This record gives sequence, C-alpha cells and structure tokens, in this order.
Amino acid sequence: MKIGNFDLEKDGTYIIAELSANHGGKIEIAKETIKCAKEIGANAIKLQTYTADTLTLDSDKEDFVIKGGTLWDDRKLYDLYQEAYLPWEWHEELFSYAREIGIDIFSSPFDKTAVDFLEQFNPSAYKIASFEITDYELIRYTASKRKPIIISTGIATIGEIQDAVDMCRSEGNDDIVLLKCTSAYPAPLEEANLKMIPNLAQTFNVVSGFSDHTLGSFAPIVAVSLGAKIIEKHFILDKSIGGADADFSMDKEEFSQMVKAIRDTEKLLGRVDYSMTENKRKSRQFSRSLYVAEDIKKGEVFSEKNVRSVRPGYGLHPKYLNDILGKVSMKSYKFGDRIEE
Repeated sequence: MKIGNFDLEKDGTYIIAELSANHGGKIEIAKETIKCAKEIGANAIKLQTYTADTLTLDSDKEDFVIKGGTLWDDRKLYDLYQEAYLPWEWHEELFSYAREIGIDIFSSPFDKTAVDFLEQFNPSAYKIASFEITDYELIRYTASKRKPIIISTGIATIGEIQDAVDMCRSEGNDDIVLLKCTSAYPAPLEEANLKMIPNLAQTFNVVSGFSDHTLGSFAPIVAVSLGAKIIEKHFILDKSIGGADADFSMDKEEFSQMVKAIRDTEKLLGRVDYSMTENKRKSRQFSRSLYVAEDIKKGEVFSEKNVRSVRPGYGLHPKYLNDILGKVSMKSYKFGDRIEE
C-alpha cells in the first residue's frame, strides 16, 4: 500500500506531523511549520478541514459546553472550533507550498463539503478523526474517493471499527489504515494499550499504526517496535504560539528527536535474516573449533585429552568432535594446530 510515493511495506514508518490548531491564526506560521516538518524528517503534514459550523451548533446550552476533565473544560464547542480552525482559503497555498518543498500533505475532512473541497487538491490520502468514526456517511463518502483512508479508532467499539472497514470496502476502497488512538489530551500511558496495534492489523486485515496523544516519544518508539506503519503526532513550531493543542504537541526539538528515535528503532528491528553476512563471517573467528591440545604422533588415537573445542574458529566445526574421537591420526600434529578436514 502506498500513500503518495511512500510504500508502507518497503519504506519504513510513515511519520505524520499533525498541524491541527498549531498555526496561531497566521498562514506564515502554518507555512513555517510545514517547512520545519520537512527539515526534521516528517513524511507528511496533515491539516484539518472544518469550520465551527460544520462541526457543531452555536448554542449556549449545557450540552454544547465542554466538561469532563479536559484541557478545554467550560468552553463552548463552537468557540473552541472557531478559534482552532484553519481557514479554507489557506489550503491552496499550503498544498502548493508543501509540494514545492517535497513533503506530502493531506487533511482530515469533517463533513462531505470538506471532502468535496479537498478533492480539488488531489490529496494523497484522507484521515478520519477519532470522533468522526461514528459518522458513517462521512466515512462512506470519503472512501468513495478511492484514496487511502486512515481512520483513528480512539472512541470506537470493535463493532464500529468493523463497520468502518466494511463501508470502505463496500465502496471498492481496500487501502485502509487503522490507527490505535487514545482520545485523551494528553493521554495517560496506562491507557495507550499499544498491543492493539498488531491486533488491529490481524483482526481487520488492514495496515495499522498509531495516532499519539501521550507526552514524549516513548510511545511512538514502542508502537513502531510492535509493527506500526504510521505514526501521527501533533507538531508545533514553538509552544509559545499557544492554541488549543499546544500543551500536548511536540515542538521542533522534540519532534526531531522522535523522528531520529523511530529511524533508529527501524534499524534495530531490521528484518528476519538468517543469511551469513560479512560481519557474521568475521565474527566467527571468535567462535569455537577443533584444535590440537597436545602433540599427536601419526598413528596415535584422537582423545578428549589431545583434541579440544576451543576458540578461535578456524578449525573444524565442533559438531565433528565425536566423529574424530577414538580414530587413528593419519599424520602428526603439533600443539595448537588446527584439526581440518
């Protein structure tokens, strides 16, 4: 499966820098964030395409006031989204700029009008946010565009995840990525449940990854070691920019360190390979092999006293020791000689 030119099976971990609300209301900050994401090794920058009116109602009723121990308690949903949204008139310039500097770019649509709007930019993928996984018509409509679809599973039941996958496939779209996600901001480590990453892939026969809201880079590193093909993390140039997502976003230094740690993790994981590499061959000199432990005359019997398995490894393989013991030597050997075939 490919996202743009990136092959998820061959090219390693696809790292997404989530811009979200970290633009400070200024397109210059958004562009600088995209540039920085490219410089520090992210594979893609992701936007969010919505307005306050496409997400919620401008209501003062209690239902529309945030509560429950979040970073945004006591704020109206409408006001939060109005502050955080990325103006739609920026999209054309941001898509063009990202492509100009060579970083992939796509977005999370939050309703059908956003999908229609984004189609003009031919994004390499679409992302369905955690809280939209229950919006079946949005998933169905987005999947119908036949682009890779990345779905966060943060609030979903297993039945809703299955429904989402089935809807994508019913639209002829089998390029599906499910991201393990904990919809808490920041997310406690004990709620990460990263063992779900390989389980999502196995259960639903899809590619799996991790959309991370924990603090730091430890969770993404573990996620990659468990098979995550995509890592998504909120990115901000500088936390002094502020905004709705600043507290749980990585700044330039943190994100850069995470990218390096992920790439190092990939090197450590390597691949299943039993072949004899050059390094292995060189190291075999320190393995054991059969050597003469005391002088042996021609016609003398090989014994445990005069033949031993010792380091280095230039002699005959130790597996042949029992084949040799008790047999008559056909020539003389000196102490320290190799036993060879």
